[in-house]
Amino acid sequence: MLTGKTALITGGGRGIGRAIALTFAQHGARVAVAARTREQVETVAQEIGDNAVALVCDVANPDQVAEILANIKPDILVNNAGIAESATFLTTTDELWHRHLAINLSGTFYCSRAALPAMLERGWGRIINIASIAAKTGAPYIAAYAASKHGVLGLTRSLAMEVAARGITVNAICPGYVDTEMTSRGVEKITAKTGRSAEEALEALKKMSPQNRLTTPEEVAALALLLASDEGRGINGQGINIDGGSVLI
Repeated sequence: MLTGKTALITGGGRGIGRAIALTFAQHGARVAVAARTREQVETVAQEIGDNAVALVCDVANPDQVAEILANIKPDILVNNAGIAESATFLTTTDELWHRHLAINLSGTFYCSRAALPAMLERGWGRIINIASIAAKTGAPYIAAYAASKHGVLGLTRSLAMEVAARGITVNAICPGYVDTEMTSRGVEKITAKTGRSAEEALEALKKMSPQNRLTTPEEVAALALLLASDEGRGINGQGINIDGGSVLI
């Protein structure tokens, strides 16, 4: 399905990024995984095999982004690197606010801007942004996160319209709670703040989906595979929820 294509996945050392990297490789893509933690991306690259490339990059740093994309010209870019921290609005510090915008939104912009020229030259490309259902709705204590993900969705829609006639699609995947380390850290925070057990906190997160479960990284990867393929070429400028039906917009 992706034979002959090169894919770059940011935040590729664990969770959703790892699942996408493995799925793309299984379907024939040459895969590069990038993240700030060398150990993690090297482990994923070893899982994939000889053709995989592990890269260390902070997507919030435009110079580092430009450096890795000067050497790798991906046909498929998955902007997955991101953070999620919580705080009440009045305790949201400048640092927390700017950190979310820098990594979640500016990182997506920097990587897309650096990858796009080669896609335009080839007349084929896929940009897949991992957003969140927080890109479409708000919730208490995540003002910085929700704002950054709303920005990712706006960026997705605007860029998609700009390149629609050039053989390139740009889409966002909007997961709910996914069974990853990020969600596990969320469970720990709920436990610390409320005194509920880890099991009770996890059940509360599961109940946010009408299916009463967490989404798996592999489900997100399967959707990314469709968006990356020729079969998905008619899907453009969309923010596709994968959350069991908790958000219906």
